[in-house]
Amino acid sequence: MERSSQPASPDMQAAAVEPSTPQLALEQAIRRIGRVVRGKDEVVRLALVGFLARGHVLLEDVPGVGKTTLARALARAIGGSFNRVQLTADLLPADIVGGPVLDEGRQSLSFRPGPIFANVVLADELNRATPRTQSGLLEAMAERSVSVDGTTHVLPDPFLVVATQNPVEHHGVYVLPQSQLDRFLIRTAIGYPSDEIEQRLLLGEDLEDVESIEPAFGAQTAHALFEAVDAVTISPDVVKYLQAIVRATRESSALETGVSTRGAIWYSRAVRARAILDGRRFVTPDDVKELAVPVCAHRVAIRGDDRAPRAESEAILSELVDAIDVPV
Repeated sequence: MERSSQPASPDMQAAAVEPSTPQLALEQAIRRIGRVVRGKDEVVRLALVGFLARGHVLLEDVPGVGKTTLARALARAIGGSFNRVQLTADLLPADIVGGPVLDEGRQSLSFRPGPIFANVVLADELNRATPRTQSGLLEAMAERSVSVDGTTHVLPDPFLVVATQNPVEHHGVYVLPQSQLDRFLIRTAIGYPSDEIEQRLLLGEDLEDVESIEPAFGAQTAHALFEAVDAVTISPDVVKYLQAIVRATRESSALETGVSTRGAIWYSRAVRARAILDGRRFVTPDDVKELAVPVCAHRVAIRGDDRAPRAESEAILSELVDAIDVPV
């Protein structure tokens, strides 16, 4: 099978000034995203954890709370390209990954990349796509490449999918099975803004357009951050604490299935990323505890109800975590 490399996007390559340190880059990114995603610092941090850990993020929330804005702002802050895919029931996998088209000049077929070829891809209303299309997208997320006519095309690097779905609308949707939810590192919600922030938005005060966000860093710093995440240390006691949470999900009488080994490995990557976000080179028990729900709640199945709302699995996870002793 042939393999075709996809270069870093022009946007990533064009970031002119790299910050003096990776930590300064992250601080700038948080501030710049926060200018348009107001009052949602924790959600912004979770999105950056997903980016730093090289995972993907699922935003499960009602329409109109800023999911698209967050994805676009993240792409701008990391100096990357952005594509949005509106998923519908008639969308085919080729509409996302691309396919062969006729090159009239050469009188031959050539590959035309689909919208998946971007640094940040917003897969809007993921649960409206058919299982076939969902699988095509999730395969690209896992492999970071797509194969068409025997040739493998590598996706841009960095690469992050931010998918959205409406948890309260059940007509004309295809629920993602647990095995596919497991492909997302983090699941979270944005939620409604506070009264104060919403009033300021209604008054038109301090409104800022996403396109005004300047890149906080480029490809060079992004890869330095990835390497820093890999180098973060976790003490044996903290590893035991993380594994105790994972084991508790497998042993809970309220859960049909617990977190898989793959999920535990990604959990460990997420806590390393959170440490880097806080300017540390080591993981603390707080990192493990704070990420337990957004990383693990969508990886479990509630006994007797495989379509339980997000809040129910998150409540069970919170109870399990609170019952485990935190290492000193």
